[in-house]
Amino acid sequence: MSEKQEEQINENVDNLQENENMNEQEVVNEQEKVDPIAELENKAQEINDKYLRLYSDFENFRKRTAREKLELINSGNASLLLKVIPTLDDFERAIESNKEVDDAKSLKEGFQLIFNKLKKTLEAEGVKEMKSNGEAFDVEYHEAITRIPAPKKSLKGKVVDTTEKGYFLNDNVLRYAKVVVGS
Repeated sequence: MSEKQEEQINENVDNLQENENMNEQEVVNEQEKVDPIAELENKAQEINDKYLRLYSDFENFRKRTAREKLELINSGNASLLLKVIPTLDDFERAIESNKEVDDAKSLKEGFQLIFNKLKKTLEAEGVKEMKSNGEAFDVEYHEAITRIPAPKKSLKGKVVDTTEKGYFLNDNVLRYAKVVVGS
């Protein structure tokens, strides 16, 4: 081979190496161009995720606050109603004790009228009487004051007697029923 051919081959090799270097540099430049775009897209996605979480948290907060406000309105008179319920118990006791008195018919009727009026007033406010006798004992609604041997096998674990009635206020327990449970 001649010197000229060798020089030409060397030039061609040099040109090829320069082209490869330029191609590698272009690939690196393109990757650098893509990386900032990808980085911005990732940041945008993170910001969007944070926004969605924040929006979801705010919606949950808004719903919870509205629910709490509604519960507060519904149970706003709870303390007053708790004070009125013992009067209802007293009227029931008076009616029971006056059942045996024959000459006081008008007195009985008066008690009954007052009792009915008070009961209707409470019902209009959302107070409902809890039925307990014969029901299965449930700590969500009952407060056991004692246990006695069940008069029947079917009453085992159930409420045998109610010493103080329980009441609901808009489907929430206002006062737990004090009951005797059969064992």
